[in-house]
Amino acid sequence: MSWLTCYLTTGVHFSFYMSFLKVLGLLAVTAPTALAFGFFGAMAARARFAPVAWLGKGYIAVVRGVPDIAFFLFFVIALDQAFEYLRHKVKCPDWDEPIRQGSDFLVCRAAKLPLGNASEWVHETYAFGLAIITFAIVFGAFAANVIFGAMRAVPRAQLETAEAYGMTYRQTFWRILVPQMWVYALPGLSNLWMVLIKATPLLFLLGIEDIVYWARELGGTKTPRFTDYPHGDWRMWYFLALLIFYLLMTKFSESALDRLMKRLTRGQATTAGEAQRKLS
Repeated sequence: MSWLTCYLTTGVHFSFYMSFLKVLGLLAVTAPTALAFGFFGAMAARARFAPVAWLGKGYIAVVRGVPDIAFFLFFVIALDQAFEYLRHKVKCPDWDEPIRQGSDFLVCRAAKLPLGNASEWVHETYAFGLAIITFAIVFGAFAANVIFGAMRAVPRAQLETAEAYGMTYRQTFWRILVPQMWVYALPGLSNLWMVLIKATPLLFLLGIEDIVYWARELGGTKTPRFTDYPHGDWRMWYFLALLIFYLLMTKFSESALDRLMKRLTRGQATTAGEAQRKLS
């Protein structure tokens, strides 16, 4: 027990524990950002101005049609190169060599992101920021599709009644459509939230030291030559810890979403709302 206590309190294990906070931080930032992408994407898809509607529907169709892994691996590289290209044009206007040289992407040293002499935390924060943007765009497209369908599910008669009372299109949208839309959208958004939780191990594919990375590194066989705490292949136990973590996250999410659904359906003309009325 003394050996195990010392082993579990090493510096690398504290990095492993901090990686759980990294996953929770990703969820805390990505979920509202993706929801914002989804809401504005759905608004664009149902816009009366045709080019805006095409843009919204195109965003939903393209992102949903590309496999997540392929999009993650492609978009992160493309976004990184886009940032460096813009910095290169501003900071190195006298550069006369081609940026694309075969398969290489070459910019001046001042345009590199992050800079070569930047601290390690800057590199990690930059990579984490790219991951958040990518997650938000991907899951925002799915959220946009859910919200777009939920907006169409609100009874047209209620919108017409609001218009008959003299409400403008904007008032009808924000006071009638949006409040009722969430009731229809929440089941789809709750499923999307569960998928987002399960997608967090994709951070490992982006080169970020997340819980999957540390579970594999710490659980692998260690010999006295490379560590003060030699052990056999313990990956099963580390990945079991990840399994328990994700199951607890799922259970907590289900409880929170169930409470949210009850709150949203209270007083609404839906099946759930009618069931609550009868119970009360």
